[in-house]
Amino acid sequence: MNTEIFNVFVTSSQTPPSAWNYVVSALYIVAFGMFIYGLMGLTGPKTAVRGNWIAGIGMVLAIAATILNVPVRNGQLGGPEGSGVSTPTINWVLIAVGLLVGVVLGIPPARRTKMTAMPQLVALFNGVGGGTVALIAWAEFIETDGFQHFRDTPAGPVVAGSLIAAIIGSISFWGSLVAFAKLQELLNKNLERNLVKAAKAFQLANIVLLLVSIAIAIYLAINAANGGGANTWWIVGLLVAAGIMGLFVVFPIGGADMPVVISLLNALTGLSAAAAGIALNNTAMIVAGMIVGASGSILTNLMAKAMNRSIPAIVFGAFGGGDDGAGPAGGAEGGTVKSTSASDAAIQMAYANQVIVVPGYGLAVAQAQHAVKEMAGLLEDKGVEVKYAIHPVAGRMPGHMNVLLAEADVPYDAMKEMDDINGEFNRTDVAIVIGANDVTNPAARNDPSSPIHGMPILNVDEARSTIVLKRSMSSGYAGIENPLFFADATSMLFGDAKGSVDSIVEELKAL
Repeated sequence: MNTEIFNVFVTSSQTPPSAWNYVVSALYIVAFGMFIYGLMGLTGPKTAVRGNWIAGIGMVLAIAATILNVPVRNGQLGGPEGSGVSTPTINWVLIAVGLLVGVVLGIPPARRTKMTAMPQLVALFNGVGGGTVALIAWAEFIETDGFQHFRDTPAGPVVAGSLIAAIIGSISFWGSLVAFAKLQELLNKNLERNLVKAAKAFQLANIVLLLVSIAIAIYLAINAANGGGANTWWIVGLLVAAGIMGLFVVFPIGGADMPVVISLLNALTGLSAAAAGIALNNTAMIVAGMIVGASGSILTNLMAKAMNRSIPAIVFGAFGGGDDGAGPAGGAEGGTVKSTSASDAAIQMAYANQVIVVPGYGLAVAQAQHAVKEMAGLLEDKGVEVKYAIHPVAGRMPGHMNVLLAEADVPYDAMKEMDDINGEFNRTDVAIVIGANDVTNPAARNDPSSPIHGMPILNVDEARSTIVLKRSMSSGYAGIENPLFFADATSMLFGDAKGSVDSIVEELKAL
């Protein structure tokens, strides 16, 4: 685009705002309103899809406004007269290619990824955002000759915003990659357990890395105040130190805490984007980043409360290193388990007044949601009332079970949150637990020595009868035994969740 033509619409900072400035500002305001309205839609399953679309359109408007507001104003991209800092040329082809690459890399995974793998996709996309912010901070350092020459933005915001963005963005990027690897089960189980056991060593290393990062940031800030011009290796060292800290923070965190970690990293990415927005004097990044940071922080706090744990306890006192893979005989020290058959399970539920389905990650892995919906339909045809008990941290990300069941057309009204359903268990004939473990563990309520003691759970053990569908007697992500499996009123149906539910469906049809 010819810069002379563009300058007809965009004035310099020394002249009053033009009509074009007002158009850009109006687009930003509309975009921000759509961000907030879209986020409000995500509070309920019925409005979540619409909320996503609204927020997505808002982001398109924000991108368009940012492109229209590219600062090609005379002299504004250059440094002070005689400083030797030239006005860069805006490469519109490169901008278009970048947008196209982002679309090509972003849409296919989002469309093809199964719901079971959505947590790791969220972690990966979140990490990309943090990495982008870190690169922006690096670019700002290079473009200002080591925080020496500045454009229309005062030195303070550029330096402070860039340094904060570099630290937090790098932590978020590398931490999210580890979260992705853990969720995708790319790490060897023994390695993952050893990483959890080495939590104290990682904590000590993180303290050192944090001090190093802060020391480098302080040096660069002081150097900028004295004229700048620091060597580029200083910012590289800052990014490396913060990146290693990101790895070390997430390495020892067990699977039981991973939903909270994803939410926390998401909040950090938002805050780093806001810091980068301050450095770039970009309103869109500031507002969007603060929205993501605030909402992510609130969600992280709510999830931590749902586990009755503080966020520092999750970050610095992780527990759970994955399943041990024990077979049906595993965990014998806890007592004797009673096995059941699909036929007996079907008979129990068919003659019940109320059945509560408790879904967990095992249901997601087996893709059993449609089979569960069919089973519930057959029970309802027989006059049985069927409800679904949803724990806040069931699955591997917030709302995982809700979205999974909604995908199978389970009515939203049938999905009950923990606080709403817990009073129902003592009036329930049969509770059927499908792939859930830690969120049903009564040790959280009864055993002060348990690492999950105090964590709110679903009161499945209060039901008159409990049927647990599980592949084996292996522990859940907290890595501890569940006394529910050995209770007198509990029977175990071993096997793949979908296969087991399919067998129950066939038995129900035969009754």
